[in-house]
Amino acid sequence: MTPIRHNHSDGEAVLDAARDCVLAVGVRRTTLTDVARRAGVSRMTLYRRWPDVRTLVGDVMTREWVGLAVAAMPERVPGAPARTRLVDGLVAGIEAFRAHPLFHKILDVDPELLLPYVLDRRGASQDALLGLITGALKEGHADGSVRTAHPDLQARSVLLVVQSFTLSLRTMTDASDPALDEAAFLGELRTLLERTLTP
Repeated sequence: MTPIRHNHSDGEAVLDAARDCVLAVGVRRTTLTDVARRAGVSRMTLYRRWPDVRTLVGDVMTREWVGLAVAAMPERVPGAPARTRLVDGLVAGIEAFRAHPLFHKILDVDPELLLPYVLDRRGASQDALLGLITGALKEGHADGSVRTAHPDLQARSVLLVVQSFTLSLRTMTDASDPALDEAAFLGELRTLLERTLTP
């Protein structure tokens, strides 16, 4: 029997265990009992914080996606335009996101999990990404490298474009034509972002 652990890392252990369960069997076949067993915590520890699997998986997605976005953003270079850093970070973020095994599993097995965040409402991940994009846009406004506009409108518009490329790119690529492969589309995205953000 797995020993029950209670410490400050229980939350991270639970998120790790939930991610591993989803990777193994998908969201619909994951139970809170499975997650508790894998994390080595009591079921009550889970139920106090997450009422159901979908809420828990939502927190896993937020942690994973925001972590990818932060890691993809290049370091600030003194004197370098904020626009370049933002565009580089967005394109790299999409590449990392599309290569992430959790994204592939959800898209292949439980795609309906993503629909509310595309059609009905923003999730915590999207709000966090908007915060990152808005901050970078404001830096670009300040250094003159980004076209001045309402930062929230600009950030939301950029996220709509980026989200479309992330979720729908495989419906547009053509593996038999190098001019229509993923790299070509990401190059086109870079051009779109540069042109819309350049003053």
